[in-house]
Amino acid sequence: MALSSMLLTTGCGASDEGGGDAKATAAASEGFPVTVDNCGVKTTYDKPPSRVVTIHQHPAELMLALGLKDRMVGTAFPDSAVLPELERDYESVPELAEREPSFEKVLDAEPDLVYGGYGSAFDEKEGRSRKAFADAGIDTYLNREYCGGKRVTMKDTYDEIRTIGTIFGVPDRADDLVTDLEVRVAKAADKVRSEPELSVFVYDSGDKSAFTAGGKSLGSELIRLAGGENVFADLDDVFGDVSWEQVVERKPEVIAIYDYAGAGSVKEKKEYLLSQPALADVPAIRSKRFVVLPLTATLVGIRSAYAVEDLARGLHPESFR
Repeated sequence: MALSSMLLTTGCGASDEGGGDAKATAAASEGFPVTVDNCGVKTTYDKPPSRVVTIHQHPAELMLALGLKDRMVGTAFPDSAVLPELERDYESVPELAEREPSFEKVLDAEPDLVYGGYGSAFDEKEGRSRKAFADAGIDTYLNREYCGGKRVTMKDTYDEIRTIGTIFGVPDRADDLVTDLEVRVAKAADKVRSEPELSVFVYDSGDKSAFTAGGKSLGSELIRLAGGENVFADLDDVFGDVSWEQVVERKPEVIAIYDYAGAGSVKEKKEYLLSQPALADVPAIRSKRFVVLPLTATLVGIRSAYAVEDLARGLHPESFR
């Protein structure tokens, strides 16, 4: 895989006996200080962060793909199986909590940067606001998908990777990784370009209503690139609740199930959808047409490029024969 070769090239931050770490640190510090405006919080980095806690899985995978394992002192909230080529490195980083860790737990790891994946990483009610970390002398960075205010696209994924590369002084690694992912997306999209567009309903969770991906989510863009259309692209949010009556009215041909820990298994979700009399006439239910994606693969991170191919294969399998 392209990502595998990228990991081998960067060496996952491994040191060598000839003073490689010192040389790498000196090289990484060139071009500093750098200032980054992230979701309205402006931070100046005088040098690359060296002790990072990631909250949520996709920021951790992004850092590992850039060969930054040696900068990571803690992870939290894994919600999907880790990419096989990253699994060994991921398991070598201490897990601070199964979900979001407490403010005190993060402080115990003595980070100089906390990188959050969802907005809940910096939940003010839980005492983890970005201001609270700043007051403790710790920088923060939030995945741009949760800055709000606009539709998220693959460009945001590439910009996220390049921004993290800049913060850590590895812009060349970031550029190489982006190129690999762009090629992966282009190949998958080209295969389905001439196929008829299929209507897709994203089922994240819910019973009284359906929690689904809206028009501002990266999921909508992934579906489009894979030869489909999100039936709730007009929902003006990243995620939101819709009624089952709306699902029936929009007649999706395919249901994309988001798979992640704590929201029921894929088997349970399929059984629930297939057991509902009100959904019996939905085309996707009649044909039992499902595709499954790890939630992590639908977010701004390295997985989204993989998701385009997986979705395209699920929507248009004949194009990959």
